Amino acid sequence: MDRLHVESMQIFRELSDEQWNAKGKSPDGYPITVWKLLRAMLEHEVHHRGQIYLYLGILGVAAPSLFGLNEQQVKNLSAT
Repeated sequence: MDRLHVESMQIFRELSDEQWNAKGKSPDGYPITVWKLLRAMLEHEVHHRGQIYLYLGILGVAAPSLFGLNEQQVKNLSAT
């Protein structure tokens, strides 16, 4: 995952404004602006992450926090 992140960031850094705003094709072949396609990919990942957290909750499995602290830890720190 780390290797692919580094590779992706390198590609994104090299895109010009013209390339970001150019039309590409969605997986089903429809024209879409490149930055909009990348945003949709992020939203899709968030959707699946939400599904995983939902199912872990249903199964009673504690899910790791995405941001370091969970809700209870933030409340505890706020109370001190």
